[in-house]
Amino acid sequence: MVDKFISLVNPEREIQPFVVNLTGINSNMLKSAPKFYEVAKRIVEITEDCIIVAHNAQFDYRILRTEFKRLGFGFKRKTLCTVELSKQLIPNQTSYSLGKLTRALGIPVSDRHRANGDAMATVKLFKMLLSKDLDKHIIKDNVKTEITTRLKDNHRTIIDKLPAITGVYYIHDENGEIIYIGKSKNIKHRINQHFTNTSAKSKKLQILAKSVTYEATGSELVALLKESAEIKQNKPLYNRALRRTTFTHALYSFIDENGYINLKIDKTSSNEKPITTFSNIQSAKSFMFKVVEQYSLCQKLTGLYPTKSNCFNYTIKTCNGACINEESPEDYNKRVQELIAKNSYENKNMVIIDQGRDIDEKSVIYIENGVYKGLGFFDLNHQINNIEVLESIITPMENNRDTQHIIQSYLRRNKRVKTISI
Repeated sequence: MVDKFISLVNPEREIQPFVVNLTGINSNMLKSAPKFYEVAKRIVEITEDCIIVAHNAQFDYRILRTEFKRLGFGFKRKTLCTVELSKQLIPNQTSYSLGKLTRALGIPVSDRHRANGDAMATVKLFKMLLSKDLDKHIIKDNVKTEITTRLKDNHRTIIDKLPAITGVYYIHDENGEIIYIGKSKNIKHRINQHFTNTSAKSKKLQILAKSVTYEATGSELVALLKESAEIKQNKPLYNRALRRTTFTHALYSFIDENGYINLKIDKTSSNEKPITTFSNIQSAKSFMFKVVEQYSLCQKLTGLYPTKSNCFNYTIKTCNGACINEESPEDYNKRVQELIAKNSYENKNMVIIDQGRDIDEKSVIYIENGVYKGLGFFDLNHQINNIEVLESIITPMENNRDTQHIIQSYLRRNKRVKTISI
């Protein structure tokens, strides 16, 4: 039997601007779309006794399982990934992304980055792969069946003693040496993942792990900063040595020949001082689309719309015309400087107040003249009303590019975190 089911799904949250730009799907289009629980039964019916075939099947299957889990139901299916099959049956391709692979193979794609268009292209690709696997051995060998991993008794004993709190954890070997350091908003759950995961690193940790210690932080920001500092100091065996830079792209500014402040996203450089940094190009672009809308900036002067004339937003009257010198540099630059000030703490004296380790406590991150000085905790019955009191509760910490990235990206993601200028 052949069946087809196509539907948008209301995610019950705002769509990120980067996703809108990629797919053309915006929040207004989804207001009348069904929510996941309304299509869940149909998904179960259409996939019953079937193998889910997808391009990067692990991603799609994980999304489905997560959504069913939120509804309180299990969802288990066999999966087959056309990325893995393509690498084996059509080797030496320059790229295995769906768009580039189908283009190279002459497979027509309509409605790119929309479910129906991508699904039909994947069907055509899969038929081609089936025809290339004459004995069907490769296809059969790549079918993934979910394996339920059982905890070993000693691992269960370790997990039972751990709390479900935010903090930094340390995995030790039989000699008490730290072999891995991590942070989590739920330490018990995270260690359980380490002990049941089937990745190569997890399997090595499972063999060597004899005990787990932890430090409660309350605040995820404090946990991130402590994790970074502890890894640098201890250099555990199974943390990547000195860790590769956690940020790949950054936001920079320059003034053009007409006096306008231009913004650009570029790869991080040790020669330039960034306004803020990002973990990847996707998060950088998402940020830029948001701030262009928030601060009424020009797409051309932010690098989002390369053109010699006006940007697209000028056409729809959401850009004031800086791209064609209609808006004065003074007026335009005020808004850019406001954005820069909001997303950089260079030369600022400030404290970040976040959750503490219990209900009567808060955490504090201290920044002096744009330099991260340290962190600490204070009782809600006390007031941080001067520098001397603040410095007395702060544990000094090292300031570096990693800590700057951690703090800036955390503040971008958590708009409600309290910051105080001092």
